[in-house]
Amino acid sequence: MKIIIDRFEGDYAVVEADGKMINMPIGLLPGGAKEGSVVTIEINESETKDREAKIRGMMNELFNK
Repeated sequence: MKIIIDRFEGDYAVVEADGKMINMPIGLLPGGAKEGSVVTIEINESETKDREAKIRGMMNELFNK
């Protein structure tokens, strides 16, 4: 998904995503983002699978003792 930073208002950036204007906390944007910047948001499948495996292991340890 791509978002475009329209402007900044206080602690928020007003961004366009899928044709809608959304207020996003500035802290969620990458460093150096400015008005007009295009930011890409994507799912990292590899890291997601790693986290799922880690959580599954923790749950197994907790519930199978």
